[in-house]
Amino acid sequence: MHLALFLIFAAVCVGGAINLLAQKHPINSALSLIVVMGSLAMIYLLLGAEFVAAVQVIVYAGAVMVLFVFVIMLLNAGVEERTPHASRVATLLGVPGLIIGLGISAWVVSRITGLDKIAIGGPSVMNGSDVFGNPQAVGQLLFRDYLLPFEVTSILILIAIMGAVVLARREE
Repeated sequence: MHLALFLIFAAVCVGGAINLLAQKHPINSALSLIVVMGSLAMIYLLLGAEFVAAVQVIVYAGAVMVLFVFVIMLLNAGVEERTPHASRVATLLGVPGLIIGLGISAWVVSRITGLDKIAIGGPSVMNGSDVFGNPQAVGQLLFRDYLLPFEVTSILILIAIMGAVVLARREE
């Protein structure tokens, strides 16, 4: 059952990523990225990492994507213009890269299939809280030990939003 769910969410993730690249309008690409992040959160749930799945949904699919959509709408980005020169470069570099990537993936899968120790959702999967700490420990680290870098990051994001507003403002 876990393997079937994993394959379903992996297919949704790959389909969303392909749709992300195929879209010509930036808003549609951002929505496809939300689908990818949501399916990744479901894969994290299947692996027993509930906290990581919640962070994936709240932080990435929620906050970061809201910022992406805000900046896209603020800059009034229209439909992407494609030039023949760029598609030729993408073909010359992308096709060999795709072949190499598929070859490496096939080699890795062929090496892994011989191992009996890997089982998705089986007894060999460790509990995420045993290895990475529980949410309370993560909260203590984030809001006690690393409070200054956390706040500096939020200020940098605020400055980036203000910069996007200044760049998008039209001169009258």
